[in-house]
Amino acid sequence: MNPKPFAEAMKHGSIEQVFENIYIVRGTAAFKKPVPVRFSRNMTVIREGNDLTLINSVRLSEQGLTELDALGQVKHVIRLAGFHGMDDPFYKDRYGATLWSVDAPYASGVSTDPAAEDIYFEADMTITPATQLPIADAQVVLIDSSKPKEALLLLRRSGGILISGDCLQNWVKADKYFNFLAKIFMKKKGFIRAGNVGPAWFKFTKPEVSEVKGILGLEFDNLIPAHGDVVVGGAKELFRPAITAL
Repeated sequence: MNPKPFAEAMKHGSIEQVFENIYIVRGTAAFKKPVPVRFSRNMTVIREGNDLTLINSVRLSEQGLTELDALGQVKHVIRLAGFHGMDDPFYKDRYGATLWSVDAPYASGVSTDPAAEDIYFEADMTITPATQLPIADAQVVLIDSSKPKEALLLLRRSGGILISGDCLQNWVKADKYFNFLAKIFMKKKGFIRAGNVGPAWFKFTKPEVSEVKGILGLEFDNLIPAHGDVVVGGAKELFRPAITAL
């Protein structure tokens, strides 16, 4: 393992409540290759009592952390997507949080088979289909065939709330966290679309189509994606065309 400095906090918005005791923060992700792009990513925060669980973590500024601390105490961080997680070490260090992750290495870059020197961190707990996460009504939905692995989290409340990593995205339009190149490049590559299966995720991780289509067997009416807008009501039907077309 080759630890690296914490990623810096990038531009982000305020913490917004989307359901009772569930919040999101929209922040920024950036890549230099194949072209220098910046685009949005979401962190979900779930509060149970005074305990907070962060999903798809995004490092916040000091002002943002003050807002977060006003909600409760960060106890857990959950990594659903194998290509995410760069801010998990920061939250582990700041709060002593327990880190739960899909069985995928924390590695620099986007290789599906990273070299040992690119691995910079390890989770405390590995997520499997049998994992009991620290959220009372949560069900793990694992896409085991993708490389790296991917998971979704289904909360059995409000008609079913599905939280996704990279596999299900809902960028209705390019938002203010996109730079000019991202607006052009990502629209051309099919990212800017409501109810979308992540184009790059599907292409590079090569999941079995049957596993992705299995998502339609879940009971969910709402979706909180790591990329794009929250869907309140009608989420399964919104995503059905893209999933069935695979």
